[in-house]
Amino acid sequence: MKILVTGAAGFIGMHMSTALCQQGHQVIGIDDLNDYYPASLKQQRLVQLQSHAGFSFQHLDIAEPDALSQLMACHRPDVVIHLAAQPGVRYSQENPLAYTRSNLIGFTELLEACRLYPVRHLIFASTSSVYGSNLTVPLHESEATDAPLSFYAATKKANEVMAYSYAHLYGIPMTGLRFFTVYGPWGRPDMAPWLFTDAILHNRPIKVFGHGKLQRDFTYVSDIVESMSRLIHLPPDASQGDPYRVFNIGNHQPVAIPDFIATLERVLGKSAITESVDMQPGDVPSTCADCTALTAVTGFCPSVQLEDGLSRFVAWYRDYHGV
Repeated sequence: MKILVTGAAGFIGMHMSTALCQQGHQVIGIDDLNDYYPASLKQQRLVQLQSHAGFSFQHLDIAEPDALSQLMACHRPDVVIHLAAQPGVRYSQENPLAYTRSNLIGFTELLEACRLYPVRHLIFASTSSVYGSNLTVPLHESEATDAPLSFYAATKKANEVMAYSYAHLYGIPMTGLRFFTVYGPWGRPDMAPWLFTDAILHNRPIKVFGHGKLQRDFTYVSDIVESMSRLIHLPPDASQGDPYRVFNIGNHQPVAIPDFIATLERVLGKSAITESVDMQPGDVPSTCADCTALTAVTGFCPSVQLEDGLSRFVAWYRDYHGV
């Protein structure tokens, strides 16, 4: 198939695009290569992607009026995998307009493009942050998501309801995916695996927010890619009911942050210096995914264990930085 991947130079976008090329699909990747974190990392991901014969790239901002529609009119993809977004819970307090532009205006442009040039399936990234402070364990898709604790989460909740309306108005098959703390090689430098690894190797203290009481459902990127690869071929059938659905994708094994640090210490063979601090605004105390619905549809459930995943990440990190 011909598949459009937005945010192709991002962390998950790179891994997804690579897998699609390896599966024999033609991939059109787009990205605006913004400077939320060093664009050099995105450029290096692109270098990896451009070694695949089935991959082509266009530098494009999804929020530019009609840019996506023009691209889709030219290429007419069968499937769209939408991973482009302004990420980050904490940064959304500093620069909410960046989230408005990318996550709201950009997503509207994407929906309009899919209305004008219909696709077999639109898969888009949401986040576990939409659950807010919900303490239900594990979190099921039916839980309330109307009290997000960060503006980032609010924009992603908005994406879900925007997609729902377009799916029902225009019969576009759509699947939203609530990612739970994704990590792995080529990951983002603002996420805990990168930040903590860098701090330990350079003898800097790690800030342990929430005084060590926070838990996260760390999900290795290959489990995300496998889930999406299967879902591509399994769009919701509007003739059988609902053209829209949403799934959790998580490892369904919450890990306390001190245990995460201890695992990373074992992998690195070096002790961390820690500093206990208060929880930051917008953070949630715990995340844990119920993946029953995902498994029922795809036959797959994320399973990469934390120590294995961190070992792979650290091996990549040492190679990338020459450490």
